[in-house]
Amino acid sequence: MVTASGELLPLAVAIAISITTIITTVLMLLSPKAKSRTVGLLVGCVVGVGGAVALFALLAGLLPTQDSGGSSPAAAVIKMVVGVLLVVLALRQWRGRHARDDRAELPKWMAEVDSMMPGKALVIGLLLSAVVPKNLLLALSAGLIVGEAGLSGGQAAAVIVLFTAIATSTVAVPVVAHLVAPARLRGPFEGLREWLVENNVTIMVVVLLVIGVVMIGNSIASL
Repeated sequence: MVTASGELLPLAVAIAISITTIITTVLMLLSPKAKSRTVGLLVGCVVGVGGAVALFALLAGLLPTQDSGGSSPAAAVIKMVVGVLLVVLALRQWRGRHARDDRAELPKWMAEVDSMMPGKALVIGLLLSAVVPKNLLLALSAGLIVGEAGLSGGQAAAVIVLFTAIATSTVAVPVVAHLVAPARLRGPFEGLREWLVENNVTIMVVVLLVIGVVMIGNSIASL
């Protein structure tokens, strides 16, 4: 269980550092009726991450294993492919970055955050946490690790809960902080939003490259 948790930690952190999700959270916190929207977003993120990892963990149990009980060659190959795809995503994001003198722009759908209903915020949370390619690939890798760890049902559930808590912490912490002291945090949230908009590509490229290369190396070692 400890070994699986250690392997899952960098993947959970990589999901947590999802700049689009963090910016969406900050925008909702700065909007009217922020409480209902951000709670909906948080619920969507928790269900999305936890559900995706649990589903992939169940599917991992269907993969053939070695006679010695070691790691599944099929799982190792899948992790290697995921690692390569993460590196490709990093390179694509770097090539598509805005020019130095151009101002970074937010996606058009974010303009609707101010008027978004809690139900739609929940759906957005599901999509951002479990459907976008980067997080889907990371959830797949996490599910494979949990499924191969030979854990009991209770242990697997505990590991997935811990993974989900870490992966969604960058949404949960600002939401809870806003509930405690909304007026005091408005200025810092606005500054954070501007910084993230300007630096999101660099942050994500570094995260994707590091996780992708590590996954490729670990997969090669386990074959």
